[in-house]
Parts: sequence; structure tokens; C-alpha cells
Amino acid sequence: MTGVDEVGGPAETAGDRPKWAPPALHGGRLEAALRTLELEVRRRLDGLLQGNHLGLVPGPGTEPGEARPYQPGDDVRRMDWAVTARTTVPHIRETVADRELETWLAIDLSPSLDFGTAACEKRDLVVAATAAVAHLTRGGGNRVGALVSTGEQLVRIPARGGLAHSRGLIRRVAETPRAPEGTRGSLADVVEQLRRPPRRRGLVVVISDFLGGTEWQRPLRALSARHDLVAVEVVDPRDLDLPEVGTVVLADPESGRQREVVASPLLRREFAAAAAEHRADVAACLRRAGAGHLVLRTDSDWIADTVRFVVARKRRWSGGVA
Repeated sequence: MTGVDEVGGPAETAGDRPKWAPPALHGGRLEAALRTLELEVRRRLDGLLQGNHLGLVPGPGTEPGEARPYQPGDDVRRMDWAVTARTTVPHIRETVADRELETWLAIDLSPSLDFGTAACEKRDLVVAATAAVAHLTRGGGNRVGALVSTGEQLVRIPARGGLAHSRGLIRRVAETPRAPEGTRGSLADVVEQLRRPPRRRGLVVVISDFLGGTEWQRPLRALSARHDLVAVEVVDPRDLDLPEVGTVVLADPESGRQREVVASPLLRREFAAAAAEHRADVAACLRRAGAGHLVLRTDSDWIADTVRFVVARKRRWSGGVA
């Protein structure tokens, strides 16, 4: 099951949102909420990635550049045989450092994300994570694009640079219509869309709650051969355990099925054990795929969690201990 509705226990209202929660993205104040989100990201996250993608790989570079005549001392492994054959003069292919980062986001907005029992909905955290990635990676000629899937439709936002594009991308994600209940999403299909056609080497960020099967593991591992990967797992407390309130309604928004049960101690233990096993499986699959794993919770300070994740990655890049 991908959701829990507590009988007689409504979720926290927008007026009760703690200061660290992402702003509410509904109620007719979308523009103000997006502006608040941007200011919060800039204030607490700006500068965390400076210097980390000046060159994605060490050495002279990996992106093909211009061909030029061979000169004594050049590396013969860079010989461009096609140009050499056409001109009958030995040529080598220059390579340029990949100093402009292209970031692609695979964003899951299937019905299981339209749920939250703590400070916000999981959908709000998806938009917040999108804003963090877009603002952290823009600038210096960098580009960012996205694939947004609701299960009912797939929206492709081309990769472009600039502040206006970043703001427009975040707004389009926030304004994406919710899919009807009973719509089943496929994260594996979204990830597969990023593989074909092949894109220039860069950063891929997958944002989802990763509920359901792990069919996405294989295409994600294929992406890691060319791209740096980050997976953002969005979690609500009710994804992990049942409340001790007696009767609850278990609901799967991606199939529409519901079941009313009594949350006995035995059922709560079995639910928690199954949820813990699934999360451990997700973490293991992401680790095998070579993806960095950031967990954002609806009952936790998402910016503080993001800062800890980014700082730990910076330490690993610099050879320190995370």
C-alpha cells in the first residue's frame, strides 16, 4: 500500500506548517510560494557546489573538439582516422574539458506523491528538491532540463540555461496537474527516456518515493555509465509505520484500492518490518546503481538534510571522510 488515511485524524493544516517546511504550493499563492522557496534555497544552499563541476573528469577532457593536423609528440590514441582518410594527412581530434554541466531531472509525480501526514505533502518536497537542484546547478553556462511523469502524462522540458528558464521549469513542475486516483506510474519508463537518445555527460537526478517494484534499477545502472547520479527519496512517516489509533484505512492511490483495518500491535509490527525491508532494498539498488542517495522526509528539515548530503559528497570528492 502506498498511503494511509487516519480515520478521524486529519493531516496538519497549512497554518500549522513549521518554518523549515517547504511553502504550500496551492491555495492561489503559487507565485509567492515559489519566490519564497527560491529565496530560502539561495540563502541556505547557494555556493555548496562551487568548484565541483569545473571539470567532471580529470585530464584534458572528454567532449570531442576540433580536428587538427598531427604534430610530433601528439598522443596517437587521439588519431582521427576518418579525417585522416579524407585528407590523406594525419589528423588528431582535440578534446575539450566538460566545464559546462548539463543536469536532467527525472521527476515522479504519480498519485502516491499526492499524500502527506506531517508538515507537507510529498509532492511539495518534490518541487522543493527540484528548486534546490535547479538553483544549485545553474550559472556558468550550465543547463537544466526535466522529464516529469504523473503516470497519466509525460512532460519533457528541454535543457536550457539561465535564471528565467530555471524559474519556469520549477513553475511547470509545481503546476503539473494531479493524475486521477487509480493511475499507475512507471519510474522505470521515465528513467529509460533519459537514456535514449544518449545525452552529453552530466548529472541526472531522480526524484521519487520509490514505492512499488524496483524495475527502475536496470535503466538507472545503465545511466551511471555516462552520468553522475543522485536519487532523492521522498518519504512520509505513514509510509514507514501505521499510527496507533485503532481503525485506519490503507489506500493505494495508484490502483484505487482501499482496505479498512484495525491497527493491532501485530499488524503495526508487520507493516513496519515490510516498510523497512523495502527501504533497505531501495537503498541497496541505488547503491548498486552508483547513485548518491538523499532522503527527504515530510517531518524533517529538508534543507538541513540537503546540506548534510551535499557536504558529505564534497568531502568524498576531495578525498576526505564523509
